Amino acid sequence: MTPKAVPPFDPELGVVLAALGKEPREPITPENLEDRRERDATTRPRPTAEDLRAGGRFEVAELRVPGPPDGPDVTLVSARPSGLVGPLPLLYYMHGGAMIMGNAWSVLPRILREWALPLELAVISVEYRLAPQARYPEPLEDCYAGLLWAAGHAAELGIDADRIIIGGRSAGGGLAAALALLARDRGGPGALGQLLLSPMLDDRGSTFSAHQMTGLGVWDATSNATAWKALLGDRYGAPDLPPYAAPSRATDLSGLPPAYIDAGSAEMFRDEDVAYANAIWQAGGQAELHVWPGAYHGFDGMAPHAALSRDARDARTRWLRRLLAQSGPGNRPGSDAAAAHAAERDPAARRRG
Repeated sequence: MTPKAVPPFDPELGVVLAALGKEPREPITPENLEDRRERDATTRPRPTAEDLRAGGRFEVAELRVPGPPDGPDVTLVSARPSGLVGPLPLLYYMHGGAMIMGNAWSVLPRILREWALPLELAVISVEYRLAPQARYPEPLEDCYAGLLWAAGHAAELGIDADRIIIGGRSAGGGLAAALALLARDRGGPGALGQLLLSPMLDDRGSTFSAHQMTGLGVWDATSNATAWKALLGDRYGAPDLPPYAAPSRATDLSGLPPAYIDAGSAEMFRDEDVAYANAIWQAGGQAELHVWPGAYHGFDGMAPHAALSRDARDARTRWLRRLLAQSGPGNRPGSDAAAAHAAERDPAARRRG
């Protein structure tokens, strides 16, 4: 596969990308992985709970909840606009960072400002374990354990357990997709929707866009392979890898909550994300797909004032607003289908009921 042409970058985004210089765009390799992780941990903002409260605009708590069997406790960062009464819908969010970097705190200021306040949402951000110190399935099991706890403690959290949206960006989007599959098959908490922002879904790196964008943008096939190998170890590329490890491996996408999926036309995840939306449609499900022309991976975070970034944020907010407006207490689209699917795949799910 030797693509000869690439989609042009959006002019505003291209200026920002060029201004980064070479060092931040160097591919991540097994040899420089630890150095890049250390650099990220040093430079990535990590606001405190007091910072996140923003002078009293938000209620914020850091929670330690039971983790997966034989695993450590999981930290959840819970936040909601101050002064709101009654159970709120919940955005249960997984941060990005290619499964090897990132933290639950850094993503919250923007989420609280752009979604929690205008949509009156509660938010829980999950501090899952990172590769290569943690290998699949440990990060996903952390996220599942946190979801189980949040749904089971909805009353004390002041959230509506029937209106939980799971979401994430990049690696977090891949975890959100995997979490939707896992909850479906285990008969776990149903989700109102899944918000998948440039999700990292496929360990194989075999799509046209993965080869087309080699050496371009801020994330390419070399970095992607390094991250997947850190997560999967010897299971990297295995033919029998389960879909919970790499959701693009799934052969059955029925019974899932409605999805919002977006990607850039000029990023390597483009084709795997488009294929995932198409597979949901082919399974009879609901997905809204946006491919932003000339956008590279993480474009709206790097160039937040660009017109394309504003359009992308507006589209995501409209989807969330529409999803919440169409739902009410006890009215989860797809919940009956998901429960029936889980019972069909796992008769014990009926007994767990």
